[in-house]
Amino acid sequence: MATERLNSILNHLTPSKSGRSALTQKHPDDVVITLAIRTPLTKASKGGFKDTSFDYIIYSLLKKVIERSHIDPQMVEDICLGNVSDGKAAYKVRAASLAAGFPNTAAASSVNRFCSSGLKAVQDIANQISEGSIECGVAIGAESMTAGGDRLSKPFHHEILANQEAKDCMQPMGQTSENVGNDFNISRELQDRFAAESYQRAERAQKAGWFDDEIVPITTTIKDPKTGEETQVTLTKDEGPRYGTTLESLSKLRAAFPDFGDKSTGGNSSQVTDGAAAILLMKRSKAIAMNQPILGKFCGATVAGVAPRIMGIGPSLAIPKLLTKFNLNLATDIDVIELNEAFASMAVYCIQVLKIDPLKMNIRGGAIALGHPLGATGARQICTGL
Repeated sequence: MATERLNSILNHLTPSKSGRSALTQKHPDDVVITLAIRTPLTKASKGGFKDTSFDYIIYSLLKKVIERSHIDPQMVEDICLGNVSDGKAAYKVRAASLAAGFPNTAAASSVNRFCSSGLKAVQDIANQISEGSIECGVAIGAESMTAGGDRLSKPFHHEILANQEAKDCMQPMGQTSENVGNDFNISRELQDRFAAESYQRAERAQKAGWFDDEIVPITTTIKDPKTGEETQVTLTKDEGPRYGTTLESLSKLRAAFPDFGDKSTGGNSSQVTDGAAAILLMKRSKAIAMNQPILGKFCGATVAGVAPRIMGIGPSLAIPKLLTKFNLNLATDIDVIELNEAFASMAVYCIQVLKIDPLKMNIRGGAIALGHPLGATGARQICTGL
């Protein structure tokens, strides 16, 4: 073990020819992903999880983590949940983890960084493992948009509203999408064209069974809205993909936010969705010792803020910031890119500014076609990307 540790240190100190070759080296103390699974994504308020409580969604997925990984739950030291709209998320993930079979020695917490909450949970667990605070942890992203969204219920204090950017934080997400489209001349046609491609990719992926290895079946109940009768169902597929979607069919839809613009529609904006995703992380040495499959290596993460009125273009700053830290080139070093499609306006902007090859990005479709359960999407993207 001492020899392995010494070799690991020497490897880290030895200069590599490029950023990519450095990151693809394997060291015992690498933070690795050994499991990445998710629930099906269902339509909020009318889909498969419409009558399912948020805590049950978390509980069901955590049970599947134990079942699919075959790990001893006693090995898990922390569970972090990314969630946006439930103020009691920390209570719920703690109770759900205990009921699912994790011991009371496994801590639990929740984090909220809006649409990247699932990624924040992964970053939190990975950083703890990297610095030696824990050896094994689970990151979850989950959201029941049936139960609630992210809209503020009342304005900020008047002194806060005196600051224009602070006041802009009150803008609805749809308004920020129209701001991007108007400010940067992202036309309705460009947005519809991007959305059509997302739907078509998701359709091909679903029909080919490409999501099957990341989705775990969840058994729950659905209540008939007319009779109140409850029926047990097992959910196995995403409900978002709309087969046969084309540029022509999307172009016929009316604007979703006419008070703010005429470019964003229900067809080129992400869907309101329920769902969850979970990522199991540990040191490479531990994964090998526990005979766990290694799906990927966590290399790093960063954050970057933008003006609130154009909040969705954050990836255009965060991506180059992270790539610079690792001496990577987006065009030549990165083969697959998962970028959230909160709105087509923002996705198209990021493609244009970062000069992303569309053939590399969201190759199985994105949030426009699959749905965007706010706190879950970041973790879901890891599942799909892997």
